[in-house]
Amino acid sequence: MVIDTLEQWWNALLDFTSKLIVPDWGALINLLPIFLLIGVVGPLLTLLVLGWFIYFVRKPRLKVAFADTRRPAELDADGIPVYPTGEPYSPRERMIYEPGATRSESGEDLLVACPKCGLVRKAADDVCGNCGLSFTLTPTTRSVRKTGPKPGGAAAA
Repeated sequence: MVIDTLEQWWNALLDFTSKLIVPDWGALINLLPIFLLIGVVGPLLTLLVLGWFIYFVRKPRLKVAFADTRRPAELDADGIPVYPTGEPYSPRERMIYEPGATRSESGEDLLVACPKCGLVRKAADDVCGNCGLSFTLTPTTRSVRKTGPKPGGAAAA
């Protein structure tokens, strides 16, 4: 009785180890595409994603800022500001704004001189009240500039 139990146990152990030592080659061959996917394609895909991530994190970026949409008006010999026709401006601030602007940064209405007759009117009006010229000021595209110290260095800031 004890011998039969030991013999059954020994046969079960031999069956178990025979499956580990002598595998079912047909089943392993059927698993080959999965091994290829895990062992070759997986690492290649991981390296590709990792390389893309490193490039994205470390790529050089150009530091830019939007260019100011307004500029100071030029002064004539007497020190009076000269405003170009067809461009909105603020006489109180002595600044010329981009086309399409109707209010200054302080909130006042901008003025514009008619290119045909020179009559000064509000920039929000599309038609000249004197000559009837109809023109609409459209905003230009925003330009960017490299950021860095202002002209004149840090002392000018």
